[in-house]
Amino acid sequence: MPHDRTSLYGEHLRLGARMMDFAGWEMPLQYQGIIAEHRAVRTAGGMFDVSHMVRLWVGGELAADLLQSLLTSDTALLTPGAAQYTLLCREDGGILDDLVLFRVDYDRFLWVGNAANRERDRTWLEQHNASPAACQIEDHTFRSTMVALQGPASAELLQPLTPLRLDTFPRFSCAAGSVAGVPCLVSRTGYTGEDGFELVASADDGPTLWRALLAAGAVPCGLGARDTLRLEAGYVLYGEDIDETTNPVEAGLAWAVDLAKGDFVGRRAIERVMRDGPQRKLVGLEMVGRGLARSGYLILHDGQPVGRVTSGRYSPTGHKSIALGYVPPRLAKTGTRLTILAREKAVEAVVVRKPFYRAPQQRH
Repeated sequence: MPHDRTSLYGEHLRLGARMMDFAGWEMPLQYQGIIAEHRAVRTAGGMFDVSHMVRLWVGGELAADLLQSLLTSDTALLTPGAAQYTLLCREDGGILDDLVLFRVDYDRFLWVGNAANRERDRTWLEQHNASPAACQIEDHTFRSTMVALQGPASAELLQPLTPLRLDTFPRFSCAAGSVAGVPCLVSRTGYTGEDGFELVASADDGPTLWRALLAAGAVPCGLGARDTLRLEAGYVLYGEDIDETTNPVEAGLAWAVDLAKGDFVGRRAIERVMRDGPQRKLVGLEMVGRGLARSGYLILHDGQPVGRVTSGRYSPTGHKSIALGYVPPRLAKTGTRLTILAREKAVEAVVVRKPFYRAPQQRH
């Protein structure tokens, strides 16, 4: 049974949300419906309660050194006010978490990872922290609220509520400011394929922030729409598409690995796969026949099992069934015809380029 609730739990109930258990948190699956919420984000602006995601503050004179030794990206390239997508890996290259790291100040970082990995992320950092006096790790997950505002109208909705100049606020940046009078850390990243912002405030201020965005015209959206949006955008989901058994190279995440930066945990294993080639590759799949691809379904080629679907959903934007799955490299070429065994029924599928959807402003 779920046992954790965000500070916005009462707001979700007030709006009639259908709640679900997600990684031990009681979270909204949908309000008016997944497809309607999905389309609101694609065409205007939707907001999500993402307060269940882990938020660790890492600070001190040796904070940068600790993060550089553990993460796959070159965190030294981060200037204050910038952010990076990066990976936390084991020595064997298996992915422990994928996260966004924000450098809020020279010696202060915000780590935003997946909800299910909160205790493991914190423990991993603490175990590798040789100088606790010079590098402090604080878990603020339960002390703060995090709201994601996503969609082509997100800047237009947010600008009247904040003194920050959003027209000069680049993607993958962050700044301390206020929204509707609430002190916030404002960032511009996203997990939907659209423009958008994340607002981190104290848990006590969460309801005030949520209601201000609602009054400004943001559509409340649940985790159901968040999942269909991220899949259309080709973003991986930890626990489905990647996990401890996944090497970044086979997941198509080699771009988040910087071997030039020097040593880090997992470097040698990742470098070896880069050199020798992966045994499997994550590909985009589009169903040709009638049927919905689901996580765990077998992928066949010439009648023989060659892999499994990791994520599969109906695409409200493309009006088709789409999926991600791992196949041998020889079958990863765009246009390759495969078969997905959907509830004992063989359904034809084809390998397609990712992402399945690209926002109009990103298509040039």
